Amino acid sequence: MDIPRPFAARKRYIRRALYLIIAIAAVTLITLGVSRLKPAAPSVDRATVWPDTVKRGPMLRQVHGLGTLVPEDIRWIPATTQGRVERILVKPGALVNPDTILLELSNPELQRDLLDAEMQVKGAEADYTSLRVRLEKDLLDQQANAATVQANYSQAKLEAQVNEDLAKQGLIADLPLKVSKVRAEELATRNEIERKRLAINAEAVKAQLAAQQARVEQYRGLYRLKRSQVEALRVRAGTIGVLALMNAERGQQVTPGEKLARVADPSRLKAELKIAETQAKDIQIGQRASIDTRNGIAPGHVVRTDPAVQNGTVTVDVTLDGPLPQGARPDLSVDGTIELERLDNVLYVGRPAFGQEKSVISLFKLEEGGNSAVRVQVKVGRTSVNFIEIVDGLKAGDQVILSDMSAWDGFDKVRLK
Repeated sequence: MDIPRPFAARKRYIRRALYLIIAIAAVTLITLGVSRLKPAAPSVDRATVWPDTVKRGPMLRQVHGLGTLVPEDIRWIPATTQGRVERILVKPGALVNPDTILLELSNPELQRDLLDAEMQVKGAEADYTSLRVRLEKDLLDQQANAATVQANYSQAKLEAQVNEDLAKQGLIADLPLKVSKVRAEELATRNEIERKRLAINAEAVKAQLAAQQARVEQYRGLYRLKRSQVEALRVRAGTIGVLALMNAERGQQVTPGEKLARVADPSRLKAELKIAETQAKDIQIGQRASIDTRNGIAPGHVVRTDPAVQNGTVTVDVTLDGPLPQGARPDLSVDGTIELERLDNVLYVGRPAFGQEKSVISLFKLEEGGNSAVRVQVKVGRTSVNFIEIVDGLKAGDQVILSDMSAWDGFDKVRLK
């Protein structure tokens, strides 16, 4: 027969409670231990990373920029007069010389002004001729009058001398002698006055003719201006080169100063490179450069640096040395590389995806065996297009990953598979 045990149920409850407490404590300890474990290193496909080896030796500092080829000698052809485009005779790409007529304009008002100016010139010339004839006649009359006075004076002077000789001999009285002397003195005064009047009239004639001549020249200048404006209706190239742009259409009304065409010399080209403002601070006039036109590489040198920054870039002009590559033409897109300096015996590596000059960056360095990489802090110095100087944090022979590893910023170690 069964014997009842009054304490058995209580013991079962206590035992179960102990088991529960032990289980909770075990789960807590396991959770705490797991939380303190470092996360497992993520795996990275080896084919997606770009490794490079740290080297020691000479490093060529360069900067790179995109740009275009532009002519060194560019001539804009403006409209010098107002008019309407009647004919376009030359299309872009054609060879031109200074006398090549690019287009023709029309302006009826200018034609009428030219005719009026021509009539004014003819009228002024006729007035000048009439004035010259009249003044010459008056001057001749004055010269004739002066000559008469001169003759009378000479005669009176001679008579006075004769009378004076006769008076000394007692052949005539004193009165005729005095009369002849007075008349000679009077004619001497009149002769002097006529001589001065003749000189003044001659100067007056020159002044009047000069004034009329100036008026004639004024009308001639106006006529030449109108004629040049009419001739300018036939717009000429003005230089030797290639018509690069025609900025006019038939029937278009143009105003003075408006740019109608552009002529360039295709044999003399330069490259205008856009260099990032952060890389342009070390560029100097005369530094060597190479321009890649996709059909060849042309050497050159820096001739100008724009003092202003536009859209985060600085414009640098590079003159090409030597013959142009095949296919080089204005407005051709090019790649330019400028040599800044050559550094001897420095530690360097390929330029990583991210990292500014003279800063501290983090890179993943491959461990021995190349199956994993750890994050290291690297102090970098001067930069080039493809390389960057290592100041501290790496040594020659170390391999680092240069590609973008921002997806693993939360990890200090990665595994390569």
